Amino acid sequence: MGHGRTALRTSAAGAVSAALIAGTVVGLAPAAQASPSVRFVDITGDGGIPLKANVVTPADADGSRRYPLIVLPTSWALPQVEYLAQARKLADSGYVVLTYNVRGFWQSGGQIEVAGPPDTADASKVIDWALAHTPADPEHIGMAGVSYGAGISLLTAAHDKRIKAVAALSGWADLIDSIYSGRTQHLQAAAVLDGAATLTGRESPELREIFDNLYASDLDKEQEMIDWGRKRSAATYVDQLNKNGAAVMMANAWGDTVFPVNQYASFYEKLTVPKRLQLRPGDHATPELTGLFGLPNDVWTDTGRWFDHYLKGVDNGVDREQPVRLKSRSAGGYEGYPDWKSVTATRRKVELAGSTTIHANVDSGADGGIVFLSSILDQVAQLPPMASMPLLPRRWAAVWQSERYGDAQRVRGTARLHTTLTPTAESGTLVAYLYDVGPLGIGKLVTHAPYTWHGRTPGEAFGVDLDLFSTAYDVPAGHRLALVVDTVDPLYAEHNPSGAQLTFSSSADDPSYVSVPLAEQ
Repeated sequence: MGHGRTALRTSAAGAVSAALIAGTVVGLAPAAQASPSVRFVDITGDGGIPLKANVVTPADADGSRRYPLIVLPTSWALPQVEYLAQARKLADSGYVVLTYNVRGFWQSGGQIEVAGPPDTADASKVIDWALAHTPADPEHIGMAGVSYGAGISLLTAAHDKRIKAVAALSGWADLIDSIYSGRTQHLQAAAVLDGAATLTGRESPELREIFDNLYASDLDKEQEMIDWGRKRSAATYVDQLNKNGAAVMMANAWGDTVFPVNQYASFYEKLTVPKRLQLRPGDHATPELTGLFGLPNDVWTDTGRWFDHYLKGVDNGVDREQPVRLKSRSAGGYEGYPDWKSVTATRRKVELAGSTTIHANVDSGADGGIVFLSSILDQVAQLPPMASMPLLPRRWAAVWQSERYGDAQRVRGTARLHTTLTPTAESGTLVAYLYDVGPLGIGKLVTHAPYTWHGRTPGEAFGVDLDLFSTAYDVPAGHRLALVVDTVDPLYAEHNPSGAQLTFSSSADDPSYVSVPLAEQ
């Protein structure tokens, strides 16, 4: 396990992180050189550690006026030049922009704290520095970032009332529900984060222990990990964020394999401030990626509009648009909804009739894909992970199918599985997959989610209620929906003892089903 985990961390993180970092540095460095308003500076962060930063000011800045300030903390493992293309665009439209390398990465000091108290304290120190050394307006301050920068921005807005607007792109609101949803370790995602941190930064002893406990599935350390994650989750401080009043824009991708959409949507519903939720096809940080190279990008365009309205007071209509904006993975532009609950107009149940027993420990061939790669393929070519329903081995996979639909089914929101499970062991893992099945029996993955249990009595039935990852997908007329359940997926850790079996059953008193959310035609 240890050797394989190390290899996974090194290969996955090395390939993904190195490609992103190299591309960002090469792509953005010329833009930085061409801008006379860019200054590279050192800022003293919390506890006296140095933070490497750059400041971009409007070309017409002459000391006679102040400008709204936008602070951009870097993404996990990326260098301080990450945002320079967008920083220049924002400066050209009248902002002072300060981007900085978060502690623990690259040339900034300290160790990686994963958006802990030192990171939010750093962000406040950065704002202090900008107010003292740039023509920044103390009454009009915003924060934004991608991934790690998004999480830090949300958390800082909950702790620093000077922040009036936030754009959190491909971030998290609940860290534990991101990397440990369904009480299941998201192994590939954790390995990529761990490997990237090892390559580009300095993990704190606490972070090293968290990763090790996650890999080891140490139940004695579970509550410690949950407490660690809660301290680093904006959902924990939602009341304070609402009290401070910063306008919050959130964007994410349906296929985000690091921070799944569900936890963002749940957090969005709890916000009482001006807010916007924008979801589209892709994987972690891919919706924003082209914008980091200065190319046209709708997420960054809307980020600019958000700041223009809430920091400058521009009447650009962003506050009058439907705040929940979804783009289907199948085709078409954005759809607008007044709130997340309105996304689902109706629900249709696929009955999971009968009693089915499967054996554990073998991958049936139904999988959630590969971290980053699979959802990127879905984003650019509409090619999600696929499986042949007739060929799935029923010894290791339970399969139920709906009737053929006469009309297209517009799946929007969160599908929910309810079933009765009888395991032969006290611990185990299952993964549920919802497929769009064509006439030839080939299924395209619509959504999925893992589920793990511990401490159950072998042979005793219990109910399972599982929210699959939220999505927007159009099932063509003449196709079916299929639910597949197996016990092994390379994306996740599994907890099935050798030789374990799982029996799924349905009764008249407690029928099993998957409830599929559908938007109106």
